[in-house]
Amino acid sequence: MTGTLYLCATPIGNLGDMTFRVLDTLREVDLIAAEDTRNSIKLLNHFEIKTPMTSYHEYNRVEKAQQIIGWLKEGKNVALVSDAGTPAISDPGEVLVEMCQREGVPVTSLPGCCACITALTLSGLSTRRFCFEGFLPADKKEKKFVLSELARETRTIILYEAPHHLKRTLGELYGTLGERRVTLCRELTKRFETVIATTLQEAIAFYEEVCACTGRDGQGKHGAGGKGGLGGIVPGRTYGVLCQPGDGEKGGYEDGGFGQGHQ
Repeated sequence: MTGTLYLCATPIGNLGDMTFRVLDTLREVDLIAAEDTRNSIKLLNHFEIKTPMTSYHEYNRVEKAQQIIGWLKEGKNVALVSDAGTPAISDPGEVLVEMCQREGVPVTSLPGCCACITALTLSGLSTRRFCFEGFLPADKKEKKFVLSELARETRTIILYEAPHHLKRTLGELYGTLGERRVTLCRELTKRFETVIATTLQEAIAFYEEVCACTGRDGQGKHGAGGKGGLGGIVPGRTYGVLCQPGDGEKGGYEDGGFGQGHQ
């Protein structure tokens, strides 16, 4: 009998958000495929889970997916976890899910934390219709194309961004989209959770002032950047930028102090 791939959502910062169903599954499966075993071992140790792990990440996503599917076809049950949040959302897990479907391997998803949705509900922007862009492309030409597409977007836009790129990205968004309301989120579900509703111009001005004061893109411990960051939609090192929709014309764990989330 073929085994099942379980997509297990894990906390995005606060360990209290772990679900009982995910805990039971992680204990019962034969193997856990983790994006970063060094990060996931902290989670497993906290909950005293002894299930063996294997790595599954961006750089081995195709070859390792084939190996995991082989184990599943042998009857083993496998849980997939990302560094934080829901696997397969802006995550190499999407490749494994697609390959499992092609091979007729059962896949089920165990709901839980999802950073982009958490940020959206806190944004104060329209939640009826939205688009999730994830990280903008690194390639300049491709990024320019994506931004031009977003300029015509009529739904709330959700982006992820790294702290050292945030100021530049805010400038690029303003240059392409024009003035918009924007909500910046960081450290969601954690002690220093921050949600700031502002505008693109005001956000740019704020970061320019922070950079002038710090000389390092505002990388303060719990200030406007760095590990804390002003807008980390996912705790730790990623920022969230949620933009007001246009008119069609033109983003360690905690249980009171446990580690730092990643995604």
